[in-house]
Amino acid sequence: MPIYEYICPDCNTKFELMRPISQSSEPADCPMCKHKANKALSRFACRSVNSFGTAVPIAGGGGGGCAGCAGGSCSSCSS
Repeated sequence: MPIYEYICPDCNTKFELMRPISQSSEPADCPMCKHKANKALSRFACRSVNSFGTAVPIAGGGGGGCAGCAGGSCSSCSS
């Protein structure tokens, strides 16, 4: 079962809840004030380590550039 993030509009509490996908968009009870909380937009970042031991974004994971160069400057895009 996936974990979803929620935020309560009454007390501003942020919390996570494991629930079925079929219930993901339904409001959840806030653990602090018991009011209905809405699902929050979750963000995450994927990183890898290159041969030098430096953390780098996973290719194709967003950022600038174009799809042909996976986010860096290259001759095929304008960045």
